[in-house]
Amino acid sequence: MVQRFDFLVIGSGIAGMSFALKVANKGKVALVCKTNLEEANTYFAQGGIASVTNLIVDNFDKHIEDTMIAGDWLSDRAAVEKVVRNAPQQIKELISWGVDFDKDEKGNFDLHREGGHSEFRILHHKDNTGTEIQDSLIKVIQKHPNITVFENHFAIEILTQHHLGVTVARQTPDIQCYGAYIMDPDGNIDTFLSKVTLIATGGVGAVYQTTTNPLVATGDGIAMVYRAKGTVKDMEFVQFHPTALYHPGDRPSFLITEAMRGYGGVLRTLDGKEFMQKYDKRLSLAPRDIVARAIKNEMDTRGDDHVYLDVTHKDPEETKKHFPNIYEKCLSLGIDITKDYIPVAPAAHYLCGGIKVDLDARSSIDRLYAVGECSCTGLHGGNRLASNSLIEAVVYADAAAKHSLSIIDSLEYQENIPQWNDEGTTSLEEMVLITQSVKEVGQIMSTYVGIVRSDLRLKRAWDRLDIIYEETESLFKRSVASKDICELRNMINVGYLIMRQAIERKESRGLHYTLDYPPVKKEQ
Repeated sequence: MVQRFDFLVIGSGIAGMSFALKVANKGKVALVCKTNLEEANTYFAQGGIASVTNLIVDNFDKHIEDTMIAGDWLSDRAAVEKVVRNAPQQIKELISWGVDFDKDEKGNFDLHREGGHSEFRILHHKDNTGTEIQDSLIKVIQKHPNITVFENHFAIEILTQHHLGVTVARQTPDIQCYGAYIMDPDGNIDTFLSKVTLIATGGVGAVYQTTTNPLVATGDGIAMVYRAKGTVKDMEFVQFHPTALYHPGDRPSFLITEAMRGYGGVLRTLDGKEFMQKYDKRLSLAPRDIVARAIKNEMDTRGDDHVYLDVTHKDPEETKKHFPNIYEKCLSLGIDITKDYIPVAPAAHYLCGGIKVDLDARSSIDRLYAVGECSCTGLHGGNRLASNSLIEAVVYADAAAKHSLSIIDSLEYQENIPQWNDEGTTSLEEMVLITQSVKEVGQIMSTYVGIVRSDLRLKRAWDRLDIIYEETESLFKRSVASKDICELRNMINVGYLIMRQAIERKESRGLHYTLDYPPVKKEQ
């Protein structure tokens, strides 16, 4: 079946939904999500969204400088300025869509401060800001007559000239996107034609064994764009959140927000001793890459599998008020955070690289935009500053909306796209092959391509992944396409990209830390 839409949005987090809302008055929008509307990285974002709002003590220049420092001076300053200066307006729009940010007794925003920020500028809703944003946008999305939501639909490939039998080289300016092949809940694969396509598929956390991301974060959009010969950049910069709740068996890991360290939480080894003073003068509020490496070093040195985060010195009622979900989650495991230390360990959390886009969120493929964690705008550089990701998503969704609206009237559908061809394939009967390969990919990535890397580890990872790649491609060619095998292919694709770009970076910089190239102090 062929369906036609003016705008095809693949992904239902803050990036995809805010773009959909911004363009829906102009034409028909298809919003595709591979599970349900709630299951996006946005929903699980606890800490908040960064924006300069208190002009008495804060300003744009401070936020810009903090972002550049956290990004180890690899950030694109034009992208940083764009996000920081446009943030307040996008906050107003989120509020107009019903998002409720916490305020103090005087009616001002109750601002948090997180690692790397020089001022209190994190807007939040208790400790479930992402849930508040996601729920609010879903309500508006469901009421809009021009937006059709396709839950439990999975994008397999984006449509370009190569589906017409035209050979195009990587990074050529002539590649165009015409839509995507989309699998419905029954396994049927439909052709969605569109004038404009937006990729907002989130991150890659599920590629790692231990992650805070929902397990739908398998890098689908990045893999699809790379296979279509689009440009992908900075994949080596994978951010590990320093403080995921350590509870073996949980996947994904429950996130202990960085705001808890901004609130006064102190990191301790298992014998109760503080240790961050050995690593950074900012102590527990140092940027995430520094804190994650410090925790890993303490764990490796001592032979421990976690450390502690301590908020027992804070007022118990304040702690419960600010972090009700964390309090309840820990209590369900027998941990009273007002009296007990919280066991934590790093987990894969956020990808700073992705599909390379310009200031209008345009990818290297014409008519294809990318927004949110799957994109690489240049904002994050070598390391994301806490709470910059949600605001980046809405600022760039706005840019993508404005640019696409300016050209939509000049675009036509590409009508002669062939239907998906699975002739000669058979149903996959041995799911165990896929589930085992998924586990192996996670083990390879976590063991060899994690917080600390080396040339030897990366080569071993590459060799191990090669075997799984060959097995999976052989299986894919003879099997009817399924969500599971397509996700596995995407995970392998993304794993290769992270490894290759890590191998190519001959320095320790930002989140990419390698034993073969000790870090050099950069001039600021």
